[in-house]
Amino acid sequence: MFLFSRAFARMRCASAAAWTLVLLMAAVAQAQTPPPSAAAASAPDITGSAPAVPVSDSAQRLYQAARGKLLQVRTLLKDQGSQASVGSGFLVSDQGHIITNYHVVSQAALQPQRYRLSYSMAQSGPDDQGALELLAFDIAHDLALVRIVNMPKTLAARGALAFRPAMPAVARGERIYSLGNPLDVGFAVVEGNYNGLVERSVNPHIFFSGSLNPGMSGGPALDENGRVMGVNVATRRDGEQVSFLVPAEFAQALLQRGRDAKPLMGDLWPEVTRQLTAHQDNVVQRFLALPWRSAGHVRYRVPVPQDDFMRCWGSSSPSDNKGMAFERSDCQTDSTVFVNDRFSVGFLSVRHEVYDARRIGAIRFAREYSESFANESFGRGGDLITAPQCRENFIDAAGLPLRGVACFRAYKKLPGLYAVSVLVTSVDAKTEGVQGRFDAFGVSFSNALALSEYYLRGFGWNPSR
Repeated sequence: MFLFSRAFARMRCASAAAWTLVLLMAAVAQAQTPPPSAAAASAPDITGSAPAVPVSDSAQRLYQAARGKLLQVRTLLKDQGSQASVGSGFLVSDQGHIITNYHVVSQAALQPQRYRLSYSMAQSGPDDQGALELLAFDIAHDLALVRIVNMPKTLAARGALAFRPAMPAVARGERIYSLGNPLDVGFAVVEGNYNGLVERSVNPHIFFSGSLNPGMSGGPALDENGRVMGVNVATRRDGEQVSFLVPAEFAQALLQRGRDAKPLMGDLWPEVTRQLTAHQDNVVQRFLALPWRSAGHVRYRVPVPQDDFMRCWGSSSPSDNKGMAFERSDCQTDSTVFVNDRFSVGFLSVRHEVYDARRIGAIRFAREYSESFANESFGRGGDLITAPQCRENFIDAAGLPLRGVACFRAYKKLPGLYAVSVLVTSVDAKTEGVQGRFDAFGVSFSNALALSEYYLRGFGWNPSR
């Protein structure tokens, strides 16, 4: 399974009779419990780092030119100077506007009663530290716009970094220079290459062949002319020099939208919910527009998502297996939307397993097949999400008899958004069967129903059977 790990802040180191199940889900209670107070949070660390490599003359030149516009964004405890998290940022106006990542400032955004924001410039001077205020954020693209409180004239004189225009387009292999403060040890420049946009990413991300480290989140990635082409955001935990940038166009849009905004104060959860609701609707509609592809099984029609939306991995029982044989497919969207360090939303997953027990007989098959179905978990309730409320029924999926379970969980801090899980198993044969599961995290109730119905429609008999 493909997972993003952010280059983040914290230094502490988804026939009419066939839709009976869908109709039943509509009866699931949608009641929200009073939201708890948010706990202290910061984004998770990435693990590992690549060894240092010599930088080129271009890198040194660009760093020296940009150094006066770079800064460290710090989240401090409200009543003292101890830092809870750190990230990077860069000046984008003479008025003190700064672009960074949402996850860098998420603690202060969601818990202003406990945290405050400050900055420390890369280039020291008489005004190299001070307070920041949050103006706007784009949670889907993990961006935030902050501003220096009482912008000093000395900093205004340094100017701001310029964004690279959309044309000419960036060529694959073009050199990129990422700047930031890795691991809170000092500002640095990391060289890498542009490798196009990430495939199967719900939101556009630039594939950067460079080593981002914790603390570099929110820093700029520059082209050879010193123009911002991306914002540091993430890296892969299981690879080396496989990192990701938010395209600069989204940072530009956020600056234009929030340049003259008043500082955001008080409870920001309603705005987080509004943005996530709009984002999930876009993702769901794109997903529903794609047809299922076939799993290729000789007996069953099993829904498998398209390669351009999810990454799928397959596995099977050993060829010399003497027991029940199976084939399995696991698919999940590559990226998620970070809310705080305790949960993320905005992703889908699809899984199925096909069983063949003709070698072991009907009795053993019934026992092991039932155990596999019963072993599925739907999570527990807590201070962030309700306990699952489930309904179970038998379904006719285009003539294929299925047993199905649908479970809803409500996000307590995000009213109107849910995690939904649909689990099905065929009940048509004594020694063969298929089991499948679909999960969606952070979707509206209506979209949860639409996704569930769409998933169930993917099951049936193989037409060539």
